[in-house]
Amino acid sequence: MASRGLSEEEALTEMNKMVAFIKQEAQEKAREIKAKLVKQEQQAIDAQYEKKRKGAEVAQKIAQSNLTNKARLRLLSRREEHLQDLFSTARSAISSLSQDSDRYTKFLEDVILQGFLSILEPEVKVFSRPQDVNTAKVAASRAAEGYKSISGKSVSFTVEGTLSGDLAGGVKLISGSNRISLDNTLDERLRLLEDRMLPEIRKDLFGINENRKFYT
Repeated sequence: MASRGLSEEEALTEMNKMVAFIKQEAQEKAREIKAKLVKQEQQAIDAQYEKKRKGAEVAQKIAQSNLTNKARLRLLSRREEHLQDLFSTARSAISSLSQDSDRYTKFLEDVILQGFLSILEPEVKVFSRPQDVNTAKVAASRAAEGYKSISGKSVSFTVEGTLSGDLAGGVKLISGSNRISLDNTLDERLRLLEDRMLPEIRKDLFGINENRKFYT
C-alpha cells in the first residue's frame, strides 16, 4: 500500500516544529554562551581586583616599613648623639689630666713602665707632645728604675717631643730595633676603651637589643 504524502497543512506544522526546535536550541546555546562570557568576565574582574588588592597590601607594607625604618634611624641617631656626648665629656676629662702636674707625671710613669715591660728591649724611644718633653723625661727615668726593679734589666731611652700638641697627652714608644711600637697616648687609650665599652654602654643606657642574635 502506497504511503500517503503530508498534506500542506501537515507539512507546515512539521516545519513550524523544526523551526521552534532550532530556535530553542539557538536560545539555549546563546544563554550558555552568555553565561560563559559573564563567568569569564567575572573571573577577569575578580582577578583584577585581587591583583589590585595585593598591590595595595604590598604598597601599604612598604610604606609602613619605610616609616618604621625612618623612626628607627631617628632613634639610632639620637642614641649615637647621646653616646658621642658621653665620649666628648670623657675626652674633656682626660684633657684636663695634663693640667695636674703630679697626676700627669705619675700617669706617664705608669704608661712608660708598661711600655718598657711590653717591649723588653735594652733601648726604647719615647715620643711625647712638645710641651711634655721635660715631664716625660722625669717619668721615663722613674719608669726605668721601676723596670730594673721588676725585670732586673736596665733600659736606656730617649725622649722626643714630636707628637702633635693637639693630643690630650700620653706617649708613644718604639723599640730600639724599630720592630715594636706602642701607642699609649690618652687619645688612643680612650679610643680603645670606647670600642671595648661601647656595647656595654649601649646595653646599660638603652637595654638589650632583641633584634640582635648575640647581645654584644
